[in-house]
Amino acid sequence: MVVAVSSPVPASGTPFPFFELFVERIIMLSVSGLTKAFDRQLVFSGFDLTLSGNRFAVLLGPSGCGKSTLFDVLTGVTSCDEGLVNWQGRDLTHLGEHAAYMHQNDLLLPWFSLLENSLLPSRTRGEDMQQARSRGLELFARLGLSGYEQHLPGQVSGGMRQRCALVRTLIFDRELILLDEPLSALDAITRRSLQSLLLLLQSEFKRTLLMITHDVDEALLLADDLYLLSTKPMRIMEHIMPGTEKPRRFDNPEFITLKEAVLAKLEGDIEHAAQ
Repeated sequence: MVVAVSSPVPASGTPFPFFELFVERIIMLSVSGLTKAFDRQLVFSGFDLTLSGNRFAVLLGPSGCGKSTLFDVLTGVTSCDEGLVNWQGRDLTHLGEHAAYMHQNDLLLPWFSLLENSLLPSRTRGEDMQQARSRGLELFARLGLSGYEQHLPGQVSGGMRQRCALVRTLIFDRELILLDEPLSALDAITRRSLQSLLLLLQSEFKRTLLMITHDVDEALLLADDLYLLSTKPMRIMEHIMPGTEKPRRFDNPEFITLKEAVLAKLEGDIEHAAQ
């Protein structure tokens, strides 16, 4: 599926500093009309999202708005009440084997070495473990983990454990990677380092990424496509394509202006929901 995409202008008529774009893109994922409720409380209703290939898309919204529930629906952890999931032109109940999922917690098994943890996807699928091990060692070297292959998770820092989780995610070898706030528990310095590695998933490993965060700075640093989410029931309030090349700088005037506009939009929605 191919679609022509152009950056939108807010209904207020005051444009954000978007990167004006009109290109043809291959649509990887399209969800339409997704609805999910728990105990008659709507999490989202009629939710639509389109994701193009080899893009870094970020869902930015307040805590508790329904971002993680959306990922649970997409991966089949929970079923949706209504709606369609379309992957590369095929309607599916969920993404299943088409996406790799990197969680907020590293989920490493404490009794396995870092390398053994990273190779679990290959082992559970019955793949050639010699080839998998060679691939794992290459990724350990590329992501700064050489020399730590035989360390246990409890013997290394949180940042190293997340690097290992990133290797494991790549071992899954999926075109789409779902990232559920994978850096939120890290200190600021380690977080910046891991943000750079996430950008490698797109630029070097040619992956399409869909990331959840409630950190505005992180979203603006990483996103090609930034979706601002409302409070429950969750909806997309705005689709923004930031206008500066990556890597981006916090002190860039355009970055600062866009950050202020994004914060104003999110804060306005929260205030409106509280009334």
